[in-house]
Amino acid sequence: MRIYFAGSIRGGREHKAIYAEIIHILKRYGHVMTEHIGDANLDGRGESLSNEEIHERDLAWLRSAEIVVAEVTTPSLGVGYEIGKATEWGKPVLCVCRLEGRVLSAMIAGNNEITVQEYKSVADLKGIFEEFLHAHSIAIDTQS
Repeated sequence: MRIYFAGSIRGGREHKAIYAEIIHILKRYGHVMTEHIGDANLDGRGESLSNEEIHERDLAWLRSAEIVVAEVTTPSLGVGYEIGKATEWGKPVLCVCRLEGRVLSAMIAGNNEITVQEYKSVADLKGIFEEFLHAHSIAIDTQS
């Protein structure tokens, strides 16, 4: 299964360690095309590619993904754009977040095509991922 993981880069990298842990868990279920999102060396400036190259590459990956998982604790224009395209293309989308007293954007929380799950710790995510895959009739074939 091809998984597109979305997490903030230019919107803020304070959760990059959590992104790496999420990617590690998601790799049990398939190929995470956007593994670089969890790279500790990737900072808020992003990659050394041009904006156009990143846009085209990421849209190609997104289009070929079977599911999209987005960590939306840190608001990000890019992640919001990716979620919008994914729902437009009929992709199953799971947004996970730790709200910690904040309120999630109504454009995400109010979209019935998006599954939103709050989590307290990374340990909660395995069950959330498996429930999401089951709800979308996606076979769970863990590679662990």
